[in-house]
Amino acid sequence: MTGAGCALTQRELIHAWEQAVADAGLTLAYSEGKRRTAQIAMAAPLPQNVTSDGELVEMYLAEPVAPQEALERMRGRLPGGIEVCDVQEIGVQAPSLQSQLRWAEYEAELPPEVDCAGARRAVEELLNARTLPAEYRRETRVKQYDLRPLVLDLRVEESGGRLVLKMRLRAEPEMTGRADQVLVALGLPEASHIHRWRLYVDEVQAALLGYRRANEPEA
Repeated sequence: MTGAGCALTQRELIHAWEQAVADAGLTLAYSEGKRRTAQIAMAAPLPQNVTSDGELVEMYLAEPVAPQEALERMRGRLPGGIEVCDVQEIGVQAPSLQSQLRWAEYEAELPPEVDCAGARRAVEELLNARTLPAEYRRETRVKQYDLRPLVLDLRVEESGGRLVLKMRLRAEPEMTGRADQVLVALGLPEASHIHRWRLYVDEVQAALLGYRRANEPEA
Protein backbone atom coordinates (compact mmCIF):
# COMPACT_ATOMS: atom_id res chain seq x y z
CA MET A 1 0.00 0.00 0.00
CA THR A 2 1.49 3.33 -1.06
CA GLY A 3 0.55 6.86 -2.06
CA ALA A 4 -3.03 8.00 -1.53
CA GLY A 5 -4.01 4.64 -0.08
CA CYS A 6 -1.86 5.29 3.00
CA ALA A 7 -3.78 8.46 3.84
CA LEU A 8 -7.07 6.57 4.32
CA THR A 9 -8.43 5.93 7.79
CA GLN A 10 -9.43 2.39 8.73
CA ARG A 11 -13.10 3.24 8.16
CA GLU A 12 -12.34 4.80 4.78
CA LEU A 13 -10.27 1.79 3.78
CA ILE A 14 -13.05 -0.67 4.64
CA HIS A 15 -15.50 1.50 2.67
CA ALA A 16 -13.08 1.53 -0.30
CA TRP A 17 -13.00 -2.30 -0.28
CA GLU A 18 -16.78 -2.44 0.00
CA GLN A 19 -17.16 -0.09 -2.97
CA ALA A 20 -14.54 -1.98 -5.01
CA VAL A 21 -16.36 -5.28 -4.47
CA ALA A 22 -19.63 -3.70 -5.59
CA ASP A 23 -17.98 -2.12 -8.66
CA ALA A 24 -16.55 -5.54 -9.54
CA GLY A 25 -20.08 -6.97 -9.63
CA LEU A 26 -19.52 -9.20 -6.62
CA THR A 27 -22.00 -9.55 -3.76
CA LEU A 28 -20.78 -9.06 -0.23
CA ALA A 29 -22.32 -10.82 2.74
CA TYR A 30 -23.66 -8.55 5.48
CA SER A 31 -24.23 -9.17 9.17
CA GLU A 32 -27.78 -9.57 10.38
CA GLY A 33 -29.38 -7.20 12.84
CA LYS A 34 -30.47 -3.58 13.06
CA ARG A 35 -27.20 -2.28 11.63
CA ARG A 36 -26.07 -4.26 8.62
CA THR A 37 -22.28 -4.39 8.35
CA ALA A 38 -20.23 -5.63 5.41
CA GLN A 39 -18.29 -8.78 6.29
CA ILE A 40 -14.85 -7.31 5.62
CA ALA A 41 -11.96 -7.29 8.09
CA MET A 42 -8.31 -6.31 7.92
CA ALA A 43 -5.92 -8.73 9.62
CA ALA A 44 -4.10 -5.76 11.18
CA PRO A 45 -5.20 -2.12 10.80
CA LEU A 46 -2.45 -0.15 9.08
CA PRO A 47 -1.73 3.25 10.70
CA GLN A 48 -2.23 6.23 8.43
CA ASN A 49 0.78 7.26 6.32
CA VAL A 50 2.50 3.90 6.87
CA THR A 51 3.27 2.05 3.63
CA SER A 52 3.10 -1.71 3.22
CA ASP A 53 4.31 -4.47 0.93
CA GLY A 54 1.15 -6.45 1.50
CA GLU A 55 -1.87 -6.63 3.78
CA LEU A 56 -4.30 -9.46 4.49
CA VAL A 57 -8.00 -8.76 3.99
CA GLU A 58 -10.74 -11.21 4.85
CA MET A 59 -14.21 -10.91 3.32
CA TYR A 60 -17.31 -13.06 2.91
CA LEU A 61 -19.33 -13.10 -0.30
CA ALA A 62 -23.02 -13.89 -0.49
CA GLU A 63 -22.51 -15.80 -3.75
CA PRO A 64 -19.62 -18.13 -4.71
CA VAL A 65 -17.07 -17.02 -7.30
CA ALA A 66 -13.81 -18.58 -8.46
CA PRO A 67 -10.77 -16.88 -6.85
CA GLN A 68 -9.09 -16.10 -10.17
CA GLU A 69 -12.28 -14.55 -11.52
CA ALA A 70 -12.65 -12.45 -8.37
CA LEU A 71 -9.05 -11.29 -8.73
CA GLU A 72 -9.53 -10.20 -12.34
CA ARG A 73 -12.78 -8.40 -11.57
CA MET A 74 -11.30 -6.59 -8.53
CA ARG A 75 -8.18 -5.30 -10.26
CA GLY A 76 -8.18 -1.54 -10.80
CA ARG A 77 -11.22 -0.99 -8.58
CA LEU A 78 -9.43 0.30 -5.49
CA PRO A 79 -8.04 3.81 -4.84
CA GLY A 80 -4.57 4.68 -6.08
CA GLY A 81 -1.78 3.05 -4.13
CA ILE A 82 -3.83 -0.07 -3.28
CA GLU A 83 -3.56 -3.14 -5.48
CA VAL A 84 -5.17 -6.57 -5.22
CA CYS A 85 -2.29 -9.08 -5.49
CA ASP A 86 -4.01 -12.40 -4.95
CA VAL A 87 -7.34 -13.97 -3.98
CA GLN A 88 -7.70 -17.30 -2.21
CA GLU A 89 -10.75 -19.16 -0.94
CA ILE A 90 -10.86 -20.20 2.72
CA GLY A 91 -13.56 -22.14 4.51
CA VAL A 92 -16.29 -20.27 6.34
CA GLN A 93 -15.45 -22.26 9.47
CA ALA A 94 -11.79 -21.26 9.42
CA PRO A 95 -10.51 -19.10 12.31
CA SER A 96 -10.41 -15.41 11.51
CA LEU A 97 -7.15 -13.92 10.31
CA GLN A 98 -7.22 -11.47 13.21
CA SER A 99 -7.29 -14.32 15.73
CA GLN A 100 -4.30 -16.00 14.08
CA LEU A 101 -2.10 -12.93 13.67
CA ARG A 102 0.97 -13.00 15.90
CA TRP A 103 3.41 -10.25 14.89
CA ALA A 104 4.28 -7.62 12.32
CA GLU A 105 7.62 -6.37 11.06
CA TYR A 106 8.36 -2.71 10.37
CA GLU A 107 11.18 -0.60 9.03
CA ALA A 108 11.42 3.02 10.17
CA GLU A 109 13.79 5.35 8.33
CA LEU A 110 15.35 7.69 10.88
CA PRO A 111 16.05 11.38 10.16
CA PRO A 112 19.62 12.28 9.07
CA GLU A 113 20.39 14.01 12.38
CA VAL A 114 20.06 10.77 14.37
CA ASP A 115 23.40 9.38 15.56
CA CYS A 116 23.84 5.68 14.81
CA ALA A 117 25.79 4.88 17.98
CA GLY A 118 23.26 6.73 20.13
CA ALA A 119 20.34 4.94 18.49
CA ARG A 120 21.99 1.56 19.09
CA ARG A 121 22.56 2.39 22.75
CA ALA A 122 18.89 3.32 23.11
CA VAL A 123 17.87 0.02 21.49
CA GLU A 124 20.13 -1.96 23.81
CA GLU A 125 18.69 -0.22 26.88
CA LEU A 126 15.14 -0.91 25.75
CA LEU A 127 15.81 -4.60 25.08
CA ASN A 128 17.45 -4.97 28.51
CA ALA A 129 14.52 -3.34 30.30
CA ARG A 130 12.06 -5.57 32.14
CA THR A 131 9.17 -3.14 31.85
CA LEU A 132 8.56 -0.06 29.76
CA PRO A 133 5.57 2.04 30.88
CA ALA A 134 3.95 3.82 27.96
CA GLU A 135 0.72 5.52 27.07
CA TYR A 136 -1.29 5.88 23.92
CA ARG A 137 -3.52 8.91 23.39
CA ARG A 138 -6.47 8.92 21.03
CA GLU A 139 -8.76 11.94 21.13
CA THR A 140 -9.81 12.17 24.79
CA ARG A 141 -8.78 8.63 25.76
CA VAL A 142 -5.45 7.72 27.33
CA LYS A 143 -4.37 4.08 27.52
CA GLN A 144 -1.50 3.14 29.82
CA TYR A 145 0.34 -0.13 29.18
CA ASP A 146 3.69 -1.94 29.30
CA LEU A 147 5.35 -1.65 25.90
CA ARG A 148 8.24 -4.03 26.64
CA PRO A 149 6.39 -7.38 26.08
CA LEU A 150 5.19 -6.08 22.71
CA VAL A 151 8.73 -5.63 21.33
CA LEU A 152 10.02 -9.00 20.07
CA ASP A 153 13.07 -7.76 18.17
CA LEU A 154 14.69 -4.41 17.55
CA ARG A 155 17.87 -3.38 15.73
CA VAL A 156 19.46 -0.45 13.91
CA GLU A 157 21.00 -0.96 10.49
CA GLU A 158 22.74 1.31 8.00
CA SER A 159 21.56 0.88 4.42
CA GLY A 160 22.53 3.03 1.46
CA GLY A 161 23.48 5.97 3.62
CA ARG A 162 20.24 5.68 5.57
CA LEU A 163 19.72 4.72 9.19
CA VAL A 164 16.90 2.19 9.52
CA LEU A 165 15.25 0.87 12.68
CA LYS A 166 13.88 -2.65 12.15
CA MET A 167 11.15 -3.84 14.48
CA ARG A 168 9.25 -7.04 15.11
CA LEU A 169 6.21 -6.21 17.23
CA ARG A 170 3.38 -8.27 18.64
CA ALA A 171 0.12 -7.90 16.74
CA GLU A 172 -2.28 -10.04 18.74
CA PRO A 173 -5.73 -9.01 19.99
CA GLU A 174 -5.24 -6.66 22.97
CA MET A 175 -1.45 -7.02 22.56
CA THR A 176 -0.42 -4.88 19.61
CA GLY A 177 2.78 -2.85 19.43
CA ARG A 178 2.91 0.41 17.50
CA ALA A 179 6.03 1.44 15.60
CA ASP A 180 5.62 5.12 16.47
CA GLN A 181 5.35 4.31 20.18
CA VAL A 182 8.63 2.38 20.02
CA LEU A 183 10.35 5.47 18.57
CA VAL A 184 8.96 7.56 21.43
CA ALA A 185 10.18 5.02 24.00
CA LEU A 186 13.65 5.12 22.44
CA GLY A 187 13.74 8.90 22.68
CA LEU A 188 14.16 9.18 18.91
CA PRO A 189 12.54 11.80 16.67
CA GLU A 190 9.63 10.98 14.39
CA ALA A 191 10.62 8.67 11.54
CA SER A 192 11.00 10.04 8.03
CA HIS A 193 9.04 7.03 6.81
CA ILE A 194 7.58 3.84 8.32
CA HIS A 195 6.98 0.73 6.24
CA ARG A 196 5.29 -2.52 7.30
CA TRP A 197 6.78 -5.28 5.23
CA ARG A 198 5.51 -8.50 6.76
CA LEU A 199 2.68 -10.04 8.80
CA TYR A 200 2.85 -13.44 10.49
CA VAL A 201 -0.08 -15.69 11.34
CA ASP A 202 -0.17 -19.07 13.09
CA GLU A 203 -1.83 -21.20 10.44
CA VAL A 204 -0.45 -21.62 6.93
CA GLN A 205 -3.76 -21.42 5.13
CA ALA A 206 -4.69 -20.50 1.56
CA ALA A 207 -4.94 -16.77 2.21
CA LEU A 208 -1.50 -16.68 3.80
CA LEU A 209 0.08 -18.73 1.03
CA GLY A 210 -1.36 -16.28 -1.50
CA TYR A 211 -0.01 -13.35 0.51
CA ARG A 212 3.46 -14.90 0.63
CA ARG A 213 3.45 -15.61 -3.11
CA ALA A 214 2.45 -12.01 -3.83
CA ASN A 215 5.50 -10.78 -1.89
CA GLU A 216 8.04 -13.16 -3.42
CA PRO A 217 10.48 -11.52 -5.88
CA GLU A 218 9.96 -12.46 -9.49
CA ALA A 219 12.42 -15.02 -10.87
